[in-house]
Amino acid sequence: MKQAYIEAKTFDRTSFKDNLLEKGEYENCRFINCDFSGIDLSDYRFTDCEFTACNLSLVKLTKTAFRDIKFKDCKLLGLRFDSCNEFGLSFSFENCILNYSTFYKTKIRKTIFKNTKLQETDFTNCDLTDSQFDNCDLMRAIFDNTIIEKADFRTSYNYSIDPEINRIKKAKFSISGVAGLLAKYNIEIEFNN
Repeated sequence: MKQAYIEAKTFDRTSFKDNLLEKGEYENCRFINCDFSGIDLSDYRFTDCEFTACNLSLVKLTKTAFRDIKFKDCKLLGLRFDSCNEFGLSFSFENCILNYSTFYKTKIRKTIFKNTKLQETDFTNCDLTDSQFDNCDLMRAIFDNTIIEKADFRTSYNYSIDPEINRIKKAKFSISGVAGLLAKYNIEIEFNN
């Protein structure tokens, strides 16, 4: 069965729970105020698309292709980015909620996370080289055997990253965030003015 090819189309205020998105490839499309929550987007391909103010919580992403995607003001709870098509996987997140999602074993270098909640998000075995975490909440996010070399955490908070089990060479942290690198030692750090 031939899959659809949709280019440069804008979808506004559409609930795909009621009206299923046609299976296929979407290029240079915009999705605004759309509800994808809980649907199956397996084997869909998105290239150079923007998702603004959309709900993609609990969407199934088996072999879904995300190439150069911008997510802005989106709710993306519990997503398994580790099941996406890894070829060309690239996206950015701004003002998003990505809590309880997993990026296990993904290679997403130079990813931008801006003003985003990443609570209890799993970055185990992920390659985040050169990524930027700008004002992100990383409460209970999991960094285990994660490559965060040259990543920038200077404005982010609530993280706990063990330098002994992660590759952190040339990563950037603020002085107030140093406690997040020493959390496993259960020591008290006082910052004097």
